[in-house]
Amino acid sequence: MSGYDLDSEFVKTLDAEIMALITEGVDARDEERFADLARREFTFQYHNNPVYRKFCAERGITSHHVKDWTEIPPLPVRYFKEQVVSSIPLERAVLHQQSSGTTDPHRRSRIYRDERCTELVFAANRAATKAYLFPDVDRMPILLFVPSPEIAPFMGMAIGLTVMKDSFGTEESCYLIGPEGLDSRTLYRALFLAEEHGRPVALVGATSGFIFFFNQLAQQNLRFRLPAGSRIADGGGYMGTFGECSREEYLAKCWEYLQVPPEYCVNTLGMTECGQNYLDNVLRAKAAGRPAPVRYKPNLPWARTIAVDPETGARVPRGERGWLCHYDLTNRAGVIAVLTDNVGYEVEDGFEIIGRAKGAPSELPAGHEQAMAAMAGALPGSCASTADQMLASHCQEVAERMLAAGAPRFIVDMVARKIRAGEKIHHPFPMRPRRPGDEAGEGKKD
Repeated sequence: MSGYDLDSEFVKTLDAEIMALITEGVDARDEERFADLARREFTFQYHNNPVYRKFCAERGITSHHVKDWTEIPPLPVRYFKEQVVSSIPLERAVLHQQSSGTTDPHRRSRIYRDERCTELVFAANRAATKAYLFPDVDRMPILLFVPSPEIAPFMGMAIGLTVMKDSFGTEESCYLIGPEGLDSRTLYRALFLAEEHGRPVALVGATSGFIFFFNQLAQQNLRFRLPAGSRIADGGGYMGTFGECSREEYLAKCWEYLQVPPEYCVNTLGMTECGQNYLDNVLRAKAAGRPAPVRYKPNLPWARTIAVDPETGARVPRGERGWLCHYDLTNRAGVIAVLTDNVGYEVEDGFEIIGRAKGAPSELPAGHEQAMAAMAGALPGSCASTADQMLASHCQEVAERMLAAGAPRFIVDMVARKIRAGEKIHHPFPMRPRRPGDEAGEGKKD
């Protein structure tokens, strides 16, 4: 065993110190400590990751050259799509994830994490989720606009949201996307009960799923009034699968259809190649009673995000657009520094994403400023996740069947109450198609 093997004291100590930093929470700030851990993690990866070592060698960099975390060379995300980029023996992996294949479905990143690294990833995301999505509550019902890991075993969002559900959800929490698309029957029941009993709920999942849902509600001229404290967390970006929708329009729809205000709408940026997810700051500020801040994604004690010039790789001034580069200590099993194909900008203590650019960073053509300017109004990222694909492939068929389906007793009663309250309703709630056995119980058509 060498001094940098996975079971060496060097790596065990490194993992323990990263975990200690995560355990201290999102408010810990120690630049020297982060820099020291980053240098040591880079040393481990340089000795154990042949793809990354070759990339560094081509740029004349060894583990002895790096004195600060900003000197660690970021690996462009396209490398992950072309080959396995791993700093651990694959036989030690306990977690295997694949990217969604947005750019090319035939070129998906494959990410492997060992047991200790997986614990770091889960602990870090629990800490960030508690701070920025559930700062005011310990648990609440969570409605997940994703398939379960049993349906999508390699989908990072499904895996991560399962950890969220187990950590912060009540027993009513559930997955809402299955082989036939969105399970509107379960979703509407949960929202109706939240309205009826005044109990806040959290809706979490792919941006595309929410837009699909809002389109359903628009077709039916239906609105919910979710109790105060309800919240929505979307991620994965949006490619326009279900119609154009800017970020501002999306936030307006959250209020119009669910009465969830913008400060309770949290966008999340995550990618398979990185362990950490980054969440908006607005809900945490609201819970702390602070004035509404400019929306951005704060840096975390164990992660930094910078914006770099796509041609020179140099860090651009705060507020200027560049390619986002994540330095993430939870990436110990892969590569600490990942150069993404997302365009964004830095703020004082974090960053914001503008949109996903075309082509890999190293392949960006001349005239890239015009391409960046054209993305100024785009939603964060873009996603062809399993959830999005399942919705897109079934949306027309499922929508037509839902509209033609009968409504069970509790839906009819709810519609009657809404009419008495003065709401205009043209159609019953869209439901799953009637099936054999529905003649009894809830499935019976009135």
